[in-house]
Amino acid sequence: MSDDFFVDIAQAYTVAAEKAPGLKSRFAAAGFDPAAVRSLADLSRLPVMKKEELLNIQRENPPFGGFLAADLKDVGRIYTSPGPIFEPALPGGGGHGLDLLFKTAGVGAGDIILNTWMYHLVPAGLLFDEAAQVAGATVIPGGVGNTELQAQIIVETGVTAICASTAFFLTLADKVVETYGRDAWKVKTAFLGGEMGDWMAKRRMIEDTYGVSTWSAYATADLGLVACEDGGEGYVVHPDRVVQICDPVSGEQMPQGEPGEVVVTARDATWPMIRFGTGDSAFALESNEDGSVKRLSALQGRVGAAVKVREIFVYPRVIEEVVIATPGAKAAQAVVTREKDRDMIRISLVLEDGADAAAAEAACAEAFKLHSRIRADAVSVVAELPENADLIVNHKDS
Repeated sequence: MSDDFFVDIAQAYTVAAEKAPGLKSRFAAAGFDPAAVRSLADLSRLPVMKKEELLNIQRENPPFGGFLAADLKDVGRIYTSPGPIFEPALPGGGGHGLDLLFKTAGVGAGDIILNTWMYHLVPAGLLFDEAAQVAGATVIPGGVGNTELQAQIIVETGVTAICASTAFFLTLADKVVETYGRDAWKVKTAFLGGEMGDWMAKRRMIEDTYGVSTWSAYATADLGLVACEDGGEGYVVHPDRVVQICDPVSGEQMPQGEPGEVVVTARDATWPMIRFGTGDSAFALESNEDGSVKRLSALQGRVGAAVKVREIFVYPRVIEEVVIATPGAKAAQAVVTREKDRDMIRISLVLEDGADAAAAEAACAEAFKLHSRIRADAVSVVAELPENADLIVNHKDS
């Protein structure tokens, strides 16, 4: 990264600390002076802040934990990620960097994009929508579900690009071909959500079967676009982000090629994500001279406690909330598996003697949907769970 880049960070975060008491407290606790930052080494003196830490800080001081370095009147939207973690939407244009993905893929004026990402609470739908419009495309806000209707929309409006999870893209493509025939399929580009496992092989299959080019990006609700594909291996880092791969325990930077936690610093400090640990694991494919990441690998999994289920991160806190909201519940555990290309999550409940099992199962299912925004595939009552059992067990990547 250039010297000017770190000068900009020093100035931005010095100002931000005077506006955001939570950020100022973080700096003071670490003995960190943002004004002295002139290099990656200087920046790295600040301990990494984990996503779970931000969640706890916000819970103590809602909604933003004292980290908003802007006036509330400038916040256009408040997004809610599972936890919940609150993220302010501030002026940033281009879907907070996601327009770079569309421009790199050559999608813009004259294209019609069906955007199937969710438009409520989480930022994905609106960020993709804003980014596509900045790139010059026309957007159909589809959201998830309504497969038959969305297949009809694809055909009758001449959709040329789709933003979707891999699984939902395949569902839509199959429905179009099944209902209208192969000649009705005019989609040329697919922007797909990343998956663990042999995802690239699945993408090659999609490209060969449906005649599309597939693209992906690495973005988070807290930071917007972190890195995106450019035709080469992995993801090229956004020019306004400092990305490091760090030991998830010590926070020390890992050598190139060795996996660790993705730690990001944003150049814009109005929502001051500085040395922010995303909880995702990856490694550097290519580094800048100072050791920061220039090109990022595909994600290797999660280093934190959350588990990604059908594009949503489910935190252990969700299961705690389920126990609180379920009459007669003593304990609960969620087990995540991957079956026939679909994430499955099943919840086991331990109940007090005499509790109404049917009522508890119904209440558990409703509470889980409320706090995670996805449905459990099954809820069952069990006699007991192992001592000190994890709240969430992830078997889908094993």
